[in-house]
Amino acid sequence: MLSACVAPAPTLPVGKSVVTIDCDGTPIEVFTYKPEGWRGERMLFVMHGTLRNADEYRDDAIAMAERFGVLVVAPRFDKERFPSRRYQFGGLRDESGQALPPEQWTYAFVPKLAARFRAIEGRPALRHWIIGHSAGGQFVARMSAFQDTGAERLVAANAGSHLFPTEDLPFGYGFGELPESLRGDERLRCYLSQPLTIYLGTADDHPDEYFDDSETAMKQGPGRLQRGRECFARAQALAAARGWSFGWTLVLAEGVEHDHTKMFDHPSCARALFGASADQLNSTGRP
Repeated sequence: MLSACVAPAPTLPVGKSVVTIDCDGTPIEVFTYKPEGWRGERMLFVMHGTLRNADEYRDDAIAMAERFGVLVVAPRFDKERFPSRRYQFGGLRDESGQALPPEQWTYAFVPKLAARFRAIEGRPALRHWIIGHSAGGQFVARMSAFQDTGAERLVAANAGSHLFPTEDLPFGYGFGELPESLRGDERLRCYLSQPLTIYLGTADDHPDEYFDDSETAMKQGPGRLQRGRECFARAQALAAARGWSFGWTLVLAEGVEHDHTKMFDHPSCARALFGASADQLNSTGRP
């Protein structure tokens, strides 16, 4: 139940803050930033990378908060409780590989947190967007296939690997080895219809310290740029072949390497999130 998320603070202060939200008995530390003069129209979830540095991601998202007029919400999924199985791969399966019920997925925290922050701010109609970089990009992209987040758009930035729309690769590189309830044509159709942006830095095209160079990952491409392009191309082609609705967008940040701050600050970020430039967004007040 969404009401199971309880926070001690009645509202969020202007500027930086941190609050612990109790979701069904699981405390989640959330770092926030509210711009002065925030109009209460937009909330942006910012999903951290493999270092679990949600506080840094919040700080590095302040420029986005001011530029786009958004309340930044950066939850921290620590490595002790949320190893890669539960963060990058969403907790769909337990340590033995058995499927878990949806209420136990890490993805399920996102709509609960969104509902709680709407309650904190007293804005039940507050719309939200989601952006994740690197491991956070993996989290966001895979989440779009399995969880109804209620987000206006989900942005997967420089993800180290992608959820290809195929059963020829094991989960989370594809839909292979999942139970029937989590794969099949209807799952793929829904996945390809999601408002997902693949947001790629054009210089993020080579391995680095945190690059997934496993045998399965290397089948997707030699760099994050190549993997993102290939995933998008395959998804677009499958949707066209099946006559399915295709909700994805591909956006490039020219010259940017594997750097979340540069991706957030790049002019293309506005298009990745909102389909508009920052100037257009601020002049119209929409989306």
